[in-house]
Amino acid sequence: MPSIEAAGGNIVAREITDLSYARGATFDRARLDDVWISRSRWIGGTWAEAQLLGVTLLDSVLAGVQAYGSHWRRVVVQDCKIDSLNLRGANLRDVEFRDCDLTEVDFGDATLTDVTFPGSALRRARFTKTVVKKLDLRGTRELDVAQGWDALRGAIISVDQLAEAAPALAQTLGIVVRDR
Repeated sequence: MPSIEAAGGNIVAREITDLSYARGATFDRARLDDVWISRSRWIGGTWAEAQLLGVTLLDSVLAGVQAYGSHWRRVVVQDCKIDSLNLRGANLRDVEFRDCDLTEVDFGDATLTDVTFPGSALRRARFTKTVVKKLDLRGTRELDVAQGWDALRGAIISVDQLAEAAPALAQTLGIVVRDR
């Protein structure tokens, strides 16, 4: 698999398709502007402090990608499998994860503004110390929060999601639930 080095560079108005990268893709501090990525596999690699503006990511896999401190604005991620994506300290604004499977994504210390997950499954997601502004989780088909329920103040969830989350929320808030 090829190695990509774009650290600190700019990628503007490009289409990236049918590529696989294993531990070689480096986009640290890179700027991706109006980029369309489809049917690609990103295994490992770093996107630390990268800026994604107007990016579309379709039918792809991201596993173990380190995107901490990155900035995502007007990004659509659709039909993707995402595993162990590190978004700690990232800033996501106007981002949609549509029909994706997200497992063990770390949003710790991130700021999420106008972020949605329609049709997506969130499994073992971590939201520790996340700042939430207009985070809409109602459209998720699965909502499993491993850490950080307390940081989701202001997020929007459905009544059914609230019923499912009640035990975890009670535990987080220190509420004891007993029958008699």
